[in-house]
Order: sequence, then structure tokens, then C-alpha cells
Amino acid sequence: MSATSAGKTSAGKTRSPRSGETGVRTTTTGDRLKALGRAEFALLVRNRTALFTALFVPLGMIVAIRESLGRIDLGDTGFSVIEASMTGGIGMVLVMAVYGSLTSAYTARREELVLKRLRTMEASDREILIGTALPAAGLAFAQSAVMIAAGVAFLDVRAPQQPVVLAGGLLIGLVLLSALAAATSAVTRTVESAQITIMPLFMVSVVGSGLFVPLEALPERVASVCELLPVTGVMTLIRAGWLGGAEGNDLLGAALSALVWTILSVFAVQRWFRWEPRR
Repeated sequence: MSATSAGKTSAGKTRSPRSGETGVRTTTTGDRLKALGRAEFALLVRNRTALFTALFVPLGMIVAIRESLGRIDLGDTGFSVIEASMTGGIGMVLVMAVYGSLTSAYTARREELVLKRLRTMEASDREILIGTALPAAGLAFAQSAVMIAAGVAFLDVRAPQQPVVLAGGLLIGLVLLSALAAATSAVTRTVESAQITIMPLFMVSVVGSGLFVPLEALPERVASVCELLPVTGVMTLIRAGWLGGAEGNDLLGAALSALVWTILSVFAVQRWFRWEPRR
């Protein structure tokens, strides 16, 4: 039989699949994550409130941060007011665009039975959670990159002193805040109540994790306590990666702190995340 006719039983008719061939394309993890991410991105764009919060609230908070820093002596920190404001702005992007918006997103998808339906399909639980987080995480990363570029180009901020540390701090921050959002959604009954359940971490981070005031400007004992907070390690890495000034031991301690909080957050998600609506 010729090669031309091997795939056909007669003219114009294709052969039947061989034994073991189902004729159904098997999707990969990447395919499923892309599909979930596209669907979640479409939902994010349609939700004007969530999109406004993710895009503009963190940037507006930079003005508030700068005003608050104007009343504080930063002479011993080695940072200018605008430099501390810009790094704090990145922290606000992570807290608002990732933690805040994702807590609402996970809660909404759960209450609308979206998560329950997704679990009946091919995607694993981990893929569902990651796919839901991808648009918010990507948006936050893009905002942070734009802020860094704009700060260097137009605001006379130093170029990133340790780019690898800066990128590592951003990435672990995205993972940590995404996991914390999933964990927080477990105790959030409705999308409206998400504005309340995110407040404890938001306030603790704003006051004690170096978003508004660098830890270097706080009293030593207060700074030692604040170093244990969830977002402090991430902020230390981001500030050191962009502006420098941190020693190896400080960076190692910050990385370990961020890693420990990330592990604890992932464990909390595995243990308490809710897939069924709260009734």
C-alpha cells in the first residue's frame, strides 16, 4: 500500500483511529492555566470597581505616603521621601491589586458556584487557584515595573541596585499575597464583606511593614516586632533590591520571613479554603 493511501480506506474517507487513539486532545497544565487566566481577566475587566481599585487606588496612595513621610525625619534611613514613597507604592500595589482584589474574586467565584463547576472539569484544585490569581498578579507586576521605570526616568530615583533581589521580592510577594487572599476568602461570607476581612492585614501592613514608614525610621524595639509581620520581609527585599543599603544577613532574614509566611499561607489554603458557598 502506498504512503498516500495508507491513511485512507477509500477515496475521500479518512481511516478510523487506531486502537488507543481517542481522537480527543489532551490539554496540558499550561493550556488550562491560560484558559482560566483569560476567563478571569475578562471578569476583572468587566468589574469596574475591582479594576479601578487595582489600577488607581495604589497609585493614589503614593501621594498619601509622600505626605505622611514629609512629617518624618528620614535622615538616618538613607532614603529620600520620594524613594520611600515609590517603594511603599509597590507595597500598596501588592496589598490592594493582589490581596484585596483576589480576596473578593475567590469569594465571588465560590458564591457563584464557579469554583464548584471548575472542580468537575480537568483542572486540578491548584490550577484553579493559580489560574484565578494570574490576571491580578500579572497586573500588579506590570504596575510595579511601570512605577520603577517612571521613578528612575522622571523622579530622580536611583536605578535598581540589586535587580535580582528586587525581582525575587516582587515574585515572592505575588505568591504570598495570592495565598493570603485565598486563605482570607475562607472566612469571607460575601464580596461586600471582603472589604472588612482584608482590613486587619491591610492596616498591619500599612503601619508596620514599611509601606508608609520605613522600618529604619522606627524605634529599634518597634522595628524588631514589625520585622515579624507577613509583608515586612517582602518589603525589605523590594526596598533593598531597588535602593540598596541592606546587608546579606538582613536580606537572608527577610527572605526567610517571607518564605515562612508563604508556607504558612499555602498550608492555610490547603486546610481551610472553601469550595462550596457559605450558607
